Formats: sequence, C-alpha cells, structure tokens
Amino acid sequence: MLEKIQTLVKEKDICVLATAAENKPYCSLMAYITDETCREIYMVTDKLTKKYSNLMDNPSVCLMIDTRDVDTGPRRHHSKALTVSGIFRQIEDENKKNLVRGRLIEKHPHLRKLALDPDAEVFSVKVESFLLLEGVTDTYFETVE
Repeated sequence: MLEKIQTLVKEKDICVLATAAENKPYCSLMAYITDETCREIYMVTDKLTKKYSNLMDNPSVCLMIDTRDVDTGPRRHHSKALTVSGIFRQIEDENKKNLVRGRLIEKHPHLRKLALDPDAEVFSVKVESFLLLEGVTDTYFETVE
C-alpha cells in the first residue's frame, strides 16, 4: 500500500496544510515537493503568516492530498483522500535549504518571488503516518519509521 500512497504524493503537488495554535485549527492551501521516499514534504511560507506562527507554537501538522480535481461527476466514488500526519521542521542546513528552494521554484515557478524573499521560510514536514481513503469505505493506514 505504501507504493500506492507514494505515487499519489508524487503525482500531486498541492495540499491543504492544517496547523493549530491555542486549540484552534487553521488551514492553508500549499504547493509542495517531496523527497524520493515521501518521508519529507517541503514547502515555503512567509514568516509573518498565521500558519508560520502556528507552526512555531505547535509543530504537529496534518496535510490533505486528494484527487477531487480528477475524480469528478460520475467518478466521484473513485476519489482518494490522503491524510498525512507529521512534524514541522525548520531546515537548518543552508545547502539543503538552497537545494529545496531551487526544486520548489523549478516545480512551482509562481513561488519564485516568495521562495527568494528573506522573510520566507523553506521548511519540511517529517511524515509520521499516512491514512488513505479510497472511495467512501476503503481505508489504509501506514506508519512511517
């Protein structure tokens, strides 16, 4: 099942990032890239945003990656929804941060200005688990070690 999950993560490049602070949830639509094993997912945000403040207060996050864009109308019952649970991590190594920044810009050219802004933070989500829902009833859970 992990292979099917990895394929979905790699095929898509937009997710919903759910953060929380003071027991209040907050969701953001985010562009992302992933490492080869899908154990780390990378994004960029302005440090002055509510999401970044939430990440600094509470590093536990969830991502939602889904197929609603292709499974529409009569195909709706084929929709897949993947919940990714993980931990926000700042990238301390400047070489790695620059590599990730370059890959983000290559995959998402519209993020160039943001990714190069000194007030932006390139970060990772270290994946702890995946929960895949296929259709309405079929679920698969994978813990990532």
